[in-house]
Amino acid sequence: MNLELLEKMCGKLKGTTKDIKWEIDLCFLVGEKMYCVAGLEPPLTVSLKVLPEEFIDLTNRDGIIPAPYLARYKWILVKDMNALSKKEWQYNINQSYNLIFSKLSSKIKKAIKENA
Repeated sequence: MNLELLEKMCGKLKGTTKDIKWEIDLCFLVGEKMYCVAGLEPPLTVSLKVLPEEFIDLTNRDGIIPAPYLARYKWILVKDMNALSKKEWQYNINQSYNLIFSKLSSKIKKAIKENA
């Protein structure tokens, strides 16, 4: 995984926007809510929201830890880009997007679906 591939994967999801936050993080958002955060300072790190039942299994892998400040909301921090296969990356990015999208208001969801 690299930043270019991450941007391609996230960019394919409906309503995705990008923003730089805290001057060092590239954030991918849907409905102005973050679903993926990539650290811009080397080495590349990526944070994603995961299902509660997958959180422990993922954070038990080498190169993946509970995300600082967000672990209680079941976010992980991938420190080793090889900790996930390309297929797992796509699955987890899509899942994080869907978990955040599901919490958006009906009005925002409708607007995203209509503009996509």
